[in-house]
Amino acid sequence: MKKNTTLIAHLLFISVLISCNDKKLTEVVEVPLPTVQEKITIGNPNDLKANEGSFPFEKIPFGYDALIPDLSALTLESHYKNYLYYTNNLNKAVAGTDKENLTIEELLTKLDINDPILRNNAGGYYNHSLYFKSIGPKAGGEPIDTLASKITKDFGSFSNFKTVFKDAASRQFGSGWVWLVVDKTGVLQLSTTQDQDNPLMTYAPVIGFHGTPILGIDLWEHAYFLDYQYKKKNYIDDFFKIVDWEKVNENYKGTFKK
Repeated sequence: MKKNTTLIAHLLFISVLISCNDKKLTEVVEVPLPTVQEKITIGNPNDLKANEGSFPFEKIPFGYDALIPDLSALTLESHYKNYLYYTNNLNKAVAGTDKENLTIEELLTKLDINDPILRNNAGGYYNHSLYFKSIGPKAGGEPIDTLASKITKDFGSFSNFKTVFKDAASRQFGSGWVWLVVDKTGVLQLSTTQDQDNPLMTYAPVIGFHGTPILGIDLWEHAYFLDYQYKKKNYIDDFFKIVDWEKVNENYKGTFKK
């Protein structure tokens, strides 16, 4: 069922231009003159369907308005559609090749970073799959179970982990991601990547450590600018209100099998 929401005059509109045929992803933020009133129709995430392909488009188990006030329905909807975009482009890129039989993790670790179409879309697909899996309503709080003790062991405390994570995210210039990863020795580490790269890409530049991500914050402007404008720090702070630590704990336990 579709919902109507009214946006007040000073609402900023974000136009995201993503070119997956170029070597560099470009994001343009346009700020038009204010209008008196605009009506925006918000859809239902269940209405989005991916084209047939090897890599599935994961459904989010909540509505676009479920993360208000931390993320608006319009921001969540447009962001989720970006995920669909990467899914369709990735499946198109691997169709008819031996890569369509790989898992996304295998594809990323073997990735030729000189192939911009595959690099941008495989990265964008994986990154957003993890992002949407790790957030939700009635979330926040603190890590649970095995992950809680592991964060305390590797970062000293959850409070200290949040401090260094937020600091890394605040220092990231331009589009990119900050990750909580499990490195090859099993230690939790922080990593930062540009654009749609991630720490699974063996040959991609990473600030920090390569490894398996279990949590990531999207620092592309499409993830927050409509709601926070230039107050990125506030977005980073509020991100911890929507982190689903039960899901992140599952992500962590999933690395034991690798």
